[in-house]
Amino acid sequence: MRSVVVIPARYASSRYPGKPLVPLLGKPMVLWVAELSAEAVGAENVYVATEDQRIAETVEDAGCNAVLTSDDNLTGTDRLAEAAQSVEADIYINVQGDEPLVFPPDILKVRDEKTRHPEQVVNGFSWISENEDPHSVNIPKVISTEDNTMIYMSRALLPGHKDAKNAPARYKKQVCIYAFSREELTAFREFGRKSELERSEDIEILRFLELGKSIRLVETRPGSLAVDVPEDAPKAEAALKAAGKA
Repeated sequence: MRSVVVIPARYASSRYPGKPLVPLLGKPMVLWVAELSAEAVGAENVYVATEDQRIAETVEDAGCNAVLTSDDNLTGTDRLAEAAQSVEADIYINVQGDEPLVFPPDILKVRDEKTRHPEQVVNGFSWISENEDPHSVNIPKVISTEDNTMIYMSRALLPGHKDAKNAPARYKKQVCIYAFSREELTAFREFGRKSELERSEDIEILRFLELGKSIRLVETRPGSLAVDVPEDAPKAEAALKAAGKA
């Protein structure tokens, strides 16, 4: 079975235009993600899906694969689904282009779980650390059954509690590594719009619930750091330096 990583990289981000090309320690962020993904699946199995020629040229100049997609995709998963039409594989792993500290073994962990459970979409999660605010709307919280089947994901603090003494000791958060089949991606894109829950929460994986798909969660290493806004870039650089990447 062939597994590929596809990295959605949109230039026209509303919160951070040009984000994939933001330099971190002198290297465009999308290349950090591509190189770490290549450690997991090999460079020949890594693709950057983008609507922007500048990103495509940057990626190709570095010896990576680029797939030009349309500029009207509703989400990164829609962009991945479009790219999958021209990339042959059995498993498509979505690694976000704003996760420059993605841990290669976690990519393999998600891939292997998809291999064991091909009938389910697979998504990573980790536990929210003491340094993170679980109330933050920038952190999608996950609730699941005890066997790690996802029930729901929200920017609100979940699970809730009636009595403070019953509050969870810790909370799960989404880690943006996903695994899909081509059929799952095709169904996602052919839905044709954001679902009501997806639109309200701004969490694209919720669309799969409308499609009746079960979503399996896989625990990954804590400490992921997404670059959502310009203020996150210095934090990412500091973390890369701490990891010995300077």
